[in-house]
Amino acid sequence: MSERFGHYQSELYLQAYGGTKPPFTTDPTRLEAEAERVLDPGPFHYVAGGAGSGATTRANREAFDRWGIVPRMLTDATERELSTTVLGQTLPAPVVLAPVGVQSIVHTEAERATARAAAGLGLPMVLSTASSTSIEDAAAASGDGPRWFQLYWPNDPDVCGSILARARASGYTVLVVTLDTWSLGWRPCDLDNGYLPFLKAEGTAVPFSDPVFRSRLDASPEEDQAMAVLRWISMITGTDRGWDALPFLREHWDGPIVLKGIQHVDDARLAADAGVDGIVVSNHGGRQVDGAVAALDMLPEIATAVGDRLEVLFDSGVRTGADVVKALALGAKAVLLGRPYVYGLALGGEDGVRHVVRSLLADLDLTLGLSGRRSVRGLGPEVLVRR
Repeated sequence: MSERFGHYQSELYLQAYGGTKPPFTTDPTRLEAEAERVLDPGPFHYVAGGAGSGATTRANREAFDRWGIVPRMLTDATERELSTTVLGQTLPAPVVLAPVGVQSIVHTEAERATARAAAGLGLPMVLSTASSTSIEDAAAASGDGPRWFQLYWPNDPDVCGSILARARASGYTVLVVTLDTWSLGWRPCDLDNGYLPFLKAEGTAVPFSDPVFRSRLDASPEEDQAMAVLRWISMITGTDRGWDALPFLREHWDGPIVLKGIQHVDDARLAADAGVDGIVVSNHGGRQVDGAVAALDMLPEIATAVGDRLEVLFDSGVRTGADVVKALALGAKAVLLGRPYVYGLALGGEDGVRHVVRSLLADLDLTLGLSGRRSVRGLGPEVLVRR
């Protein structure tokens, strides 16, 4: 049997018996408010904010509430199996830490803290191209832990190839290519705060440490930071590619390739036709297109259409163990957790990330058992009813 993540509940109660309450909340609905108290407005709203009116961010959560779990009794669910295989890797639970850039704006240890926490739990962390930490330093922090790399696709092929080669050499095994952020969406909170961390060279560790990118500059980033920032921003924004660009990735990456940002079933079929290994059904947490469909609403149709041809992962709106159960039941192989662990990072660095993720895993473990299910494998729509 896999690790009993639900034991974290007993651990917390035993600490309370000794007079120590949890240092951070176990309630995922309170994390955002607690993080807001410790962060400046710019960084907080950069993490918490969405596109436009925030309608898509709200829709993501409302979509989960439209499904109810139907518990079953006397199913011998004392022991549960949360481990699963995702893209050829055996994971202790179907949870991956989503790519979130510029983590230095919420904690000085940034991606290094997240990498250590993820590795300690045996879960993959997806390092963002917009990381505040270099590819190599984040890998060192991960140690022997599983690690994936997320690509914002530079329009300079040689720079792109160099970044991918560094990631492979540093032990990143899965490439997650974000498709939906080739230009920033309209984000009023960031605009009103005049806050874009990249303009101050936050989240630029990957290009600034890349030899090919540096060779494109007239002066090093240390000598002319502003020009280096502008060169990088122009290199990763403003270019929307076509499906015929995907073979470039296969030429430069010999591991699994996953396309993140799929929301239409026809795009899922095109991804399968292109021979990629997986997709992430995602609307970037509501940060790109205001008024877009909730990601969870599109998951069942997409999973039915292509789930036998590639692996379907999911993100956008995941907050609780029940959310994980629902996403798996609707066809996801695993979920990516985003904002909650970043709030944990803001509250307590590595300890905060670990606490938030352990809380989610404990909730998942207990919800699975108390609803009468013994394994995350094989969960299907019969687990749910539409409210």
